[in-house]
Amino acid sequence: MSGNDTAGLPGEAFFTPGTSSFTEFLAAHRPGLLPTAPVLPAGVRTAPDRFPHGTTVLALTYRDGVLIAGDRRATMGNLIAQRDLEKVHPADDYTAVAFAGTVGLAVDMVRLYQVELTHFEKIEGTPMTLAGKATRLAAMIRQNLAQAMQGLAVVPLLAGYDPTAPDGGRGRIFGFDAAGGLYEKYDFYAEGSGSPYARGALKKLYRPGLTRREAVLAALQALYDAADDDSATGGPDLNRRIFPVVSVITEDGFERLPQEESEDLSREMIEQRTARPDGPHATP
Repeated sequence: MSGNDTAGLPGEAFFTPGTSSFTEFLAAHRPGLLPTAPVLPAGVRTAPDRFPHGTTVLALTYRDGVLIAGDRRATMGNLIAQRDLEKVHPADDYTAVAFAGTVGLAVDMVRLYQVELTHFEKIEGTPMTLAGKATRLAAMIRQNLAQAMQGLAVVPLLAGYDPTAPDGGRGRIFGFDAAGGLYEKYDFYAEGSGSPYARGALKKLYRPGLTRREAVLAALQALYDAADDDSATGGPDLNRRIFPVVSVITEDGFERLPQEESEDLSREMIEQRTARPDGPHATP
């Protein structure tokens, strides 16, 4: 190989000192690869039915940690664009992120966020704190503000297990707005077009110290209520065997509920709705 032949070798950028942020590395050397790179000319706003949008996602704390869940529907205006969309993803071993908003940008942002956390841990030799993870995700959302103003907003929901938090508060939830505002939420929260109905359901179903099974059923009930009143939210599809994605994060790490468990609990919840179509009453 000649002295000028660098085929197959890392470029100079990989040997340039920088920060532990992979997003900042891309912004400096390959900005076109960022999901926040403009896809529309300045001043152009997209019609609401041009790109798939996903809703609804929610999270709630329970006895062993935190649960995060989402329905499976994506819509384009009044059309169903996808029935089995995955809206809940692990960010690392103890953190998960779910999203509402423009699907294409959201999926790319989640992937970049996963790399961001892995890159930080490899460079620094230690995982980022949960508060640091939330702040880093807020910065990524803020970079997408121009596209959000054009109708291409992405609004994630972050949940994680924080081993440094006091006993009883290790499951933590963070919400965001389209401008990158960061807000820690307590007990439960929901995002997306069906979120007002999901939060309303959780207000009557949530209580401290829920077991895992109780927390899953509460999440399924809340998503069912959202689907009952919001056409952009999909309920359990028994014929296609498409059920909400439910994941939990505990001291043992991230775990997505098996398809069989989600299906069994969804069917149990639907049977309960046969006797009480408007859902269970609040526990005294």
